[in-house]
Amino acid sequence: MTTATRVNKAGDQMATFYIEHEYWFAVFQLVLAMLGMGATLTLRDFKEILFEPKAVTSGSLIQLLLVPAVAFMFIHAFGIAGGVAFGIALIAAIPGGTTSNIFTHFARGNVALSITITALTTIACLVTTPLILEFLIAQYMPDDFIMPRGQIMTEIALNLLLPLAAGMVYLRLFPRSAARFSKWCVRGSLLGIILIIIGSSMSGRLDVNMFGVNNMLTIILLILVLAVSSWLVCRTLRLSSIDSTAIDMEVVVRNINLGIMLKASLFPAVVGEPDPVGDMVLFSLLFYGVVQMIIAVGLISWGRHKNRAIILGHNAAV
Repeated sequence: MTTATRVNKAGDQMATFYIEHEYWFAVFQLVLAMLGMGATLTLRDFKEILFEPKAVTSGSLIQLLLVPAVAFMFIHAFGIAGGVAFGIALIAAIPGGTTSNIFTHFARGNVALSITITALTTIACLVTTPLILEFLIAQYMPDDFIMPRGQIMTEIALNLLLPLAAGMVYLRLFPRSAARFSKWCVRGSLLGIILIIIGSSMSGRLDVNMFGVNNMLTIILLILVLAVSSWLVCRTLRLSSIDSTAIDMEVVVRNINLGIMLKASLFPAVVGEPDPVGDMVLFSLLFYGVVQMIIAVGLISWGRHKNRAIILGHNAAV
């Protein structure tokens, strides 16, 4: 057996192993991400609900109402169907990602507000995610399709909320090591994402040509419209610049970790069987994840410029 043959055989074995265990790869990266987030949260982080109810309520409603509305508009206006429609629906149905809190800090936005909205929408998604999914894409599914609400709620409770609570307990019991614990959990989650990308690529499930340039442009346009819509609503409500920055970041940076786990649960990969719908859902999520990071860098630059004068004025007054 030649070296090239051995390499190809090993690659096939790794691809098969990934397909057989895709769900657990997805669970691994999500659980670690939520443990890491929980290890940075205390009940005091929810004080923004009392001190800034307008900003918290506005940010949460933008997440839960405006984002699905924009997704609904895209799906209908562009005649999107199949895996891409389900991917966009998943993106709209999941809450903001934990990375948004870090990016809000870099953009000199209201970090406490960002953390509060992330935590609230994460808890709320136990109920809102299956409802938003059913609202957005149920009509595009086969007549015998039934939205698995119970399954989605169970997955979120076990793999999202439970690790989040466990991380908060860890911070409470071991405050000195919590920051280091959170950092390693986040690194492990990033490793999980990398393994998913590698495994999906080796198994032929990330096909750029099949996904198409038009779908890529649609995802990019979706992110831009979400960012502009959030900014317009915050401006209409006359929220402060630092609050607006936090909300904009929450809207753009989604919890793609949760989306990937739900995809693996709802569209499980099977060795030897093609799954074009599931593959399109996965590509939509991963491509959004890449583009959201690029857009977030732009929001950071804009936010730092916009909020610098406000922060300097506040410090001078103090």
